[in-house]
Amino acid sequence: MLCGIDEAGRGPIAGDLVIAGCILHTLVEGLNDSKKLTEKKRETLFEKIVINSSYHIVKFSPKQIDDDGISKCLASGLREIMKNLKSEEYLFDGNTTFGVEGLATMVKADTKVAEVSAASILAKVTHDRNIVLESKKYPVYHFEKHKGYGTKLHIEMIKKHGYCDIHRRSYKLKALEATLFD
Repeated sequence: MLCGIDEAGRGPIAGDLVIAGCILHTLVEGLNDSKKLTEKKRETLFEKIVINSSYHIVKFSPKQIDDDGISKCLASGLREIMKNLKSEEYLFDGNTTFGVEGLATMVKADTKVAEVSAASILAKVTHDRNIVLESKKYPVYHFEKHKGYGTKLHIEMIKKHGYCDIHRRSYKLKALEATLFD
């Protein structure tokens, strides 16, 4: 039995980091790296994965990321998944275990291994749903459009309105330094 693990939200400058672990009980057709699927397809697959698997999802807030650092949050999330999902093997997408023992890694596992693809979809859909909810609290930032990534629109909105509660202040962007820190 294999538990696939992947994350979503490592790169954005706003919103939660989401890590998901998934053990499939039944093969779900159409799985792939979440970034290669449309939003509609991810949503459909999310529901199928939930029904056909054991899974655990861990979220870290922007404050936790700022306070502890992204690597520590990732390690903590990986350990929590391994504690909550008992499996013979754990496979994390990427090339580092963040110091977590008993965890294998594989680059592009989210395109090669069904359980990791499923975890990728669980993490991405959870991340995107959360940031779309946040966009209702902070409409001026248009989070629903860029999902917290440092797009031109997002940076323009930060320059205009400053940071809000879901921005990661520890993430430094050259495009903002001259404006916000002079």
